[in-house]
Amino acid sequence: MSKQKIRREALIYHAKPQPGKIKIVPTKPYATQRDLALAYSPGVAEPCLEIKKDKKNVYKYTSKGNLVAIISNGTAVLGLGNIGPEASKPVMEGKSLLFKIFADIDGMDIEIDTEDVDKFVETVKMIAPTFGGINLEDIKAPEAFEIERRLKEELDIPVMHDDQHGTAIISAAALLNAVEITNKKMAEVKIVISGAGAAAISCTRLYKAFGASGDNIVMLDSKGVIRNDRENLTKEKLEFATDRKINTLEEAMNGADVFIGLSIADVVSPKMLLSMVKDPIVFAMANPDPEIKYELAIKTRKDIIMATGRSDHPNQVNNVLGFPFIFRGALDVRATSINEAMKMAAVKALAELTRESVPEEVNIAYGETRLTFGKEYIIPKPFDPRLIYKIPPAVARAAMESGVAKEPIEDWGQYEEELMQRSGSDNKVVRMLHSRAKTNPKKIVFAEGNHLDILKAAQIVYEEGIAEPILLGNKAAILELMKELEFDADICIIDPKTKESVEKRNHYATRYWEGTKRKGTTLYGARTKMRERNYYGSMMVLEGDADGMISGYSRAYPTVVKPIFEVIGRAANVKRAATVNIMNTQRGALFVADTSINIDPTAEEIAEIAQMTANLATTFGFEPVIALLSYANFGSSDHKNSRKVCEAVKILHDSNPDLIVDGELQIDFALNKELHQKIFPFSKLAGKKVNTLIFPNLESANITYKLLKELNKADSIGPIMMGLRKSVHILQLGADVNEIVNMTAVAVIDVQEREKRKKAKLSGK
Repeated sequence: MSKQKIRREALIYHAKPQPGKIKIVPTKPYATQRDLALAYSPGVAEPCLEIKKDKKNVYKYTSKGNLVAIISNGTAVLGLGNIGPEASKPVMEGKSLLFKIFADIDGMDIEIDTEDVDKFVETVKMIAPTFGGINLEDIKAPEAFEIERRLKEELDIPVMHDDQHGTAIISAAALLNAVEITNKKMAEVKIVISGAGAAAISCTRLYKAFGASGDNIVMLDSKGVIRNDRENLTKEKLEFATDRKINTLEEAMNGADVFIGLSIADVVSPKMLLSMVKDPIVFAMANPDPEIKYELAIKTRKDIIMATGRSDHPNQVNNVLGFPFIFRGALDVRATSINEAMKMAAVKALAELTRESVPEEVNIAYGETRLTFGKEYIIPKPFDPRLIYKIPPAVARAAMESGVAKEPIEDWGQYEEELMQRSGSDNKVVRMLHSRAKTNPKKIVFAEGNHLDILKAAQIVYEEGIAEPILLGNKAAILELMKELEFDADICIIDPKTKESVEKRNHYATRYWEGTKRKGTTLYGARTKMRERNYYGSMMVLEGDADGMISGYSRAYPTVVKPIFEVIGRAANVKRAATVNIMNTQRGALFVADTSINIDPTAEEIAEIAQMTANLATTFGFEPVIALLSYANFGSSDHKNSRKVCEAVKILHDSNPDLIVDGELQIDFALNKELHQKIFPFSKLAGKKVNTLIFPNLESANITYKLLKELNKADSIGPIMMGLRKSVHILQLGADVNEIVNMTAVAVIDVQEREKRKKAKLSGK
């Protein structure tokens, strides 16, 4: 993607549909006069008086305990430098977004218009009563050190400068694991630090806390090696000055075990890498371009352990692994600070988590067969769902043990459960879909290539590396729209009606006729159908000229389904095809079926739909917990509609006793775990969080998913087609661009899974 294109899309993203990336929403009812009287006057006086009696009640009656201020003066914005407070605001809003989606913390960005340390500190102190924690961000050194030191001393809430400590914590965990893999010892490794800013200083201090020897550390700034005979060194640089008589990075790298890069691109050469000892550890963390390119580094040294700040290489040192979860743990025990013990606890928890078995959903998200502790996996992945319930408890325990926790946790099991509940409110499924699709993109036909939204989606999947689009439609019209979108790519465009397509069209017609001639199809009729894009696109997939197809944007669902069923047909051993929508709700992902095809399925068909949906959920890394829904609970009605659901449950229990499924159930009992446990403790679903809903008929499923989508603004991925021979998926009429992109990712993953199953079958596994 060109820089101009990125610029335009980034500006649109931040400006539309409303400016910015965050907003404030109420957490209490406000519909009635009574609600407003409680929220404001006169009711609000009561919590005010309680807080006046005892200030700690502010945590009981206000949002302070889950509110973090993200504060900057814009003097050291990553990659941009001193751009000022207003220009730094988009970055701080972005940090607020990350706090929310990863740890369910409300972040409020505050930009301060001063570079004066005293004024900055005084301003933060004056607004501190509003917040449960302070996250300092993008403040230049050396002022950043003084600001953080003073605020930590003068405030009784957690304060952390993430630029310093975030990178330090994540890289320290990675370094501990890398040292273990290479059978080295922290006290003995020789470390070169390229960079002497806030992050480099904090990293080096933390490495020393974990046993690295100051005598074995060489730090460089823009002037070269920081030696103790250099003049005008800051006290922070003087702390790491060496007495070795060396001046350059090349000299420092000779015989080194570890290189830590927090500087600029391309300062490390292959020659420098070759001068390092056996099994070198290289963390080139300059972003977006590291101190040495990943491909060049691993080509130069086969024995290297390499980490970068980039997501497209193994071992990404990403601050999002740290700050949301560290603040989560600190807030949950009302810590008065984030101290060294808490930071070290986070390091140890991250390092230990990497050594544990990786959940299948993480393997799926990153397109790995099996991630295992080793040279290419020394730090957890950002999508790892265990982070939310592994890191905060470690930080909270350290706060308690070090005496800074005002509200100690007593029931750790309950706390872990609460943390897991917090992790269900973001869009992890979408991120997982895109990430996984990118690992092995496929050729996807867009049957309606002449529509603007389809082209916008095709452009995104092409530029993001999700799929290789093939566009069907009038070529001149498509090229004109591509020009309007600045979609400058050499992609395949086919108009099935033109002379250029006649040879392939006739081939497809003959193949289609051969398969359907005993069902009333004539060769002439087949040739006529192949001029229609849904028939032509389906034949492309069937014949292997494409891997999958997306259609349905501009036509009613039944008219699109018909040619696909005629050409593609059901998979072997599948009696009824069906569809599922993945709804991204605040409680997490919900798999809802059948949303588009089977009007009034029988008990046997409901059971088959449930099994296919369970298989799909497993494909996406979820353990299916399935409720078969009805208007009645467990035989409370003898009506035929209720009985068929009961019969479907019995079929599933008999055919697959390991499947976590039960019913018939009303939807509130299915989704309310506590209510279900209380009333139906005998159920297979008792005590479990249901993530898959199977409806008794089409109208109930279709109405429900669309109601969720429109009223709760739940993102919908689907309807995902199940039970066909090939990967073909049909959009809802008028689907938006994001929905089309998500469905394309689903189609790619569908193809990936089919290839994987075919390969396993051929190998006899």
